[in-house]
Amino acid sequence: MEKQSADAGRPAKGRVVMLVDNKVDGDSRVQKAAESAAAAGWDVVLLGLVRSGNGRTWKLGDAEVRLLPLKTPLAKRHAERHRSLLRRPLAYPPGPLAAYRRQWAKAWRADVATRRAALRVAPAAVGSPLFRKTEQARLVVAGPVSKFLQKWVGLRSRQTTQAQKAGRALRGPLDRAFTASWKTVKGPRAWRRLEPVLWDYELTYGKEIDALKPDLIHANDFRMLGVGARAAVRARAAGRPCKLVWDAHEFLPGVRPWEDNAHWIPGNTAHESEFAPYADAVVTVSEGLGDLLRERHGLKEQPTVVLNAPDRPVDVDPILDDADEPVPDLRALCGIGPEVPLVVYSGSPGAQRGLGDMVEALPKLDGVHMAFVVPAPAAGYIQGLLRRAEELGVGERLHAVPYVPHWQVVRFLSAADVGCIPIHHWPNHEIALITKFFEYSHARLPLVVSDVKTMSEVTRSTGQGEICKAEDVDDLARAIKAVLADPERYRAAYDKPGLLDNWTWEAQAEVLDALYSHLVTGKPAAGGGA
Repeated sequence: MEKQSADAGRPAKGRVVMLVDNKVDGDSRVQKAAESAAAAGWDVVLLGLVRSGNGRTWKLGDAEVRLLPLKTPLAKRHAERHRSLLRRPLAYPPGPLAAYRRQWAKAWRADVATRRAALRVAPAAVGSPLFRKTEQARLVVAGPVSKFLQKWVGLRSRQTTQAQKAGRALRGPLDRAFTASWKTVKGPRAWRRLEPVLWDYELTYGKEIDALKPDLIHANDFRMLGVGARAAVRARAAGRPCKLVWDAHEFLPGVRPWEDNAHWIPGNTAHESEFAPYADAVVTVSEGLGDLLRERHGLKEQPTVVLNAPDRPVDVDPILDDADEPVPDLRALCGIGPEVPLVVYSGSPGAQRGLGDMVEALPKLDGVHMAFVVPAPAAGYIQGLLRRAEELGVGERLHAVPYVPHWQVVRFLSAADVGCIPIHHWPNHEIALITKFFEYSHARLPLVVSDVKTMSEVTRSTGQGEICKAEDVDDLARAIKAVLADPERYRAAYDKPGLLDNWTWEAQAEVLDALYSHLVTGKPAAGGGA
């Protein structure tokens, strides 16, 4: 199976095409997977996307990253394309007609008013005496008719707006009935009606994958599963061996969708159910999620667990990373000195992640500062939290700072005193050891975590932190105070032999390399992989 890498001119174990439905930046798991696989001898091309503008290409170690421009015309809902007689019978059809009618009605009213005024102030300019009498008679009728028509057009325009808003929201009884009917008729194939936007991803990635002729496709998460499965089927039909690895980051039925409607979860879960059987191997982030996936999809083998662990910290100057680039100073960004107690949250923001609870707890923590390390500190949600801190009189003790590259995260976070994970009870939160858990651990931070199942169990067993009740501000404050009172008690947990060694990406990369080698060659990776 060995072939020459087109980029490096070196022997490669095979070509791996990785698929992800984001712009790669900020997705540390995908970046590390691509970079480590390339370092282990695979010819790796990572395909991501941009939602606006042109695509671009760059290198991630020895891996090539290509971002493809995604167009989503199939994302338009039925109400945005068709008139809904059942939802709002008086609505205009989608398109420019409603706006045209409103403007036309206003123009007629303006015309009537002007013609009336002209009869009073400039009759000679209007026309002959006979024409003026005819015009006056016409205006007696045109006035009330134009007024009525303007109100009628306004009513229909409002119905149009309401119909399109309801059609986009997809939360009504009609939407639920539509979903149920297609699930009954089509089963796993129902996504074609419920979430046709998934075809937009296929039409963006498909030809690019085919041209690369991969030996193995690594499809990250649910959208890319179908894209990867269809590409693998096409390759095999053309006589080229091609294996498919599905990397499931979350349990899809337990996701809180950003599009909260009657189609999103049923459509995407149907899509996942149709294409899960095509995977030659399934990779996931925890044993608990692996159990759920095996049960849901009837998998013959237990999914391989590849933890969201950080890179192994290297022993270098603490203010420089291994590429001799300065690691930002978290405390300097917050404007505080080394003696000030600092609690950090690092990761994607959201109400269900407990950031609001942290803000509400801050007035109960005298002298303590908090830092939110987030992708976009200027985002509306983060700015709202900062305003809330101002209202509580603690605005000077809450700070929002941007992400750093994934290889700098551990040293960046190590400047804090406590790593906080106050997430709420959601299905996916219960089963995962999330990325920040491992990043905090390698930064040797004492933890405060909520009582979600898996993370609280591990934290109790290692003794590396305190557990608080999810969504309980008082208990969150109590846990933070307990950790700050005796941080060395919790840090001592990291001295346990082998604990942090197992929680490194290097260890996970060996698992992934061995899986690739087994699928492509039928043999385990020589020497354990990367």
